Amino acid sequence: MELVCLIKRAGGLLDRAAEPLYEGALLTAPELDLLVPLRHAPEPMIARRIAERLGMSRAGVSKTLAKLESRGFIARTPCPADRRAALVNITDAGAEAVDNLFPRQLATEVELLSGLGDDREWVLKALGRLVDVMESKAS
Repeated sequence: MELVCLIKRAGGLLDRAAEPLYEGALLTAPELDLLVPLRHAPEPMIARRIAERLGMSRAGVSKTLAKLESRGFIARTPCPADRRAALVNITDAGAEAVDNLFPRQLATEVELLSGLGDDREWVLKALGRLVDVMESKAS
């Protein structure tokens, strides 16, 4: 219980620190989280891969993609390898929105976590181990 509480508290603190960035922004935090991998992907992705990569539900990704598509930030095209899936591409408007907001979010996160100092590598290793354990149990 103690570990889960700390994880949730850390996530909440990250969210609270970034909140001011989204006031009046074109994107919400979940929308940005979904667009960043698309912005930096070498090729279009299917929604299932996005959900797996972000640890999100397929339903949540699908709902967010629909909102982004209606606002012109992504486009979907049929997937030639799987007719049930669509390839998701970020549009120029989506890329511009990410490029305007994501660096500011990163700067906020860097500032928030700057106090880790020499413990940064240890924390990264521990969190990586935590994710590995959780993913092995979720599979």
